[in-house]
Amino acid sequence: MREALNVRRIVRRLSLILALPALLLVPGSGRAADPIKIGFGMAQTGPLAANGKMSLVAMKIWEEDVNTKGGLMGRPVKLIYYDDQSSPSAVPGIYTKLLDVDKVDVAVSGYASTQIAPAMPVMIERKRLFLSLFGTGINDEFRYEKYFSMLPTGPNPKPAFTRGFFEIAMAQNPRPEAVAIVAADAEFGRNACEGARENAKKAGLKIVYDRNYPPTTTDFSPIVRAIQATNPDLVVVCSYPLDTVGMVKTINEIGFKPKMWGGAMVGLQATVFKTQLGPLLNGIVNYETWIPASTMQFSGSMELLRKYQSRAAAEGVDPLGYYMPVWAYAYLQVLGDAIEATKSLDDDALADYIRKTTFKTVVGDVKFGDKGEWAQERMLLVQFQNIKTNSIEEFRNLSSEVILHPAAYKSGNVIYPYADARK
Repeated sequence: MREALNVRRIVRRLSLILALPALLLVPGSGRAADPIKIGFGMAQTGPLAANGKMSLVAMKIWEEDVNTKGGLMGRPVKLIYYDDQSSPSAVPGIYTKLLDVDKVDVAVSGYASTQIAPAMPVMIERKRLFLSLFGTGINDEFRYEKYFSMLPTGPNPKPAFTRGFFEIAMAQNPRPEAVAIVAADAEFGRNACEGARENAKKAGLKIVYDRNYPPTTTDFSPIVRAIQATNPDLVVVCSYPLDTVGMVKTINEIGFKPKMWGGAMVGLQATVFKTQLGPLLNGIVNYETWIPASTMQFSGSMELLRKYQSRAAAEGVDPLGYYMPVWAYAYLQVLGDAIEATKSLDDDALADYIRKTTFKTVVGDVKFGDKGEWAQERMLLVQFQNIKTNSIEEFRNLSSEVILHPAAYKSGNVIYPYADARK
């Protein structure tokens, strides 16, 4: 009799256990246990992979941090992502799948303007919230009210990449008179160099060379020689990682020495390219967005950096992580804070909240303004100085990369002209 009673108790317990998953699926009773799905494409292969892969590591750290604290609205978060292969043509299909097949609750962008722009029509058609990661002037054309950009270029993003470059250059004595502008013929290159033209005209400089080159270009000698023939004081380059490397090597090989050059070269922020180029970087003046200088250590930034660096080797990503991780973490911080504050996944409710709120993030205070860009510009200008080897230690020590602009974050002085920095 006692054995039969025990068997009935065991059966009853097993029935409750087996019924639990079904109960969790009953509307209103357990949906809170389902994860909040956040979808995106991210470059894991191709020329944008160096920055895409380090962004993904930071996003996974955010996912872990949030879930350790109990998730959002009492639900865990789950990242759903696909490799966009650094190919703009792959992006629309990825976002269509995320929204229509995976049924993600929210979709955010991958890294880079070229990958963000082709996702916009998909997101706009479905009237979805869209936070982007490092998109330059994307919403100038679309004017989409649910778009927000995680990039410190401010309300007028195109000139922001080179504004500091021109301000530093025009403060020199004698003042430069002529500038050459060269851009990769792709989304970022065109946008950043459009801003460079605007800055050059405001400074009263004569533009003696202004050309775009195909993104597939591998031989930069004809371009550099053509620029050199115009004898500019300044050279602004708006390039992607692989052509950045090609341009740096070619200028050094030819021995071209304008008074100052750089501007908007993507790639020089990643350790893999810094160590590849080493002393060839000396004297280049270029944009930055964040480095762990004492003036830029915002709440949580150094803790994130330690977590990132502890797993960088195993993940096969940038060992220092000074460029993308804080930004990739921050745009998910904005999203997470908005979800938690509104207790909603409604795109309109989230967009309204994001539009009016100042967020505390690992990159400091973030407030969005016109067209979803940052309300205030906070781009950095740095110069590479006194690099002697290709060792990673040259770049772990921030004395090799000094902040010139803006004054609030300045950590060193410009070496001008470029020839002096090459000595």
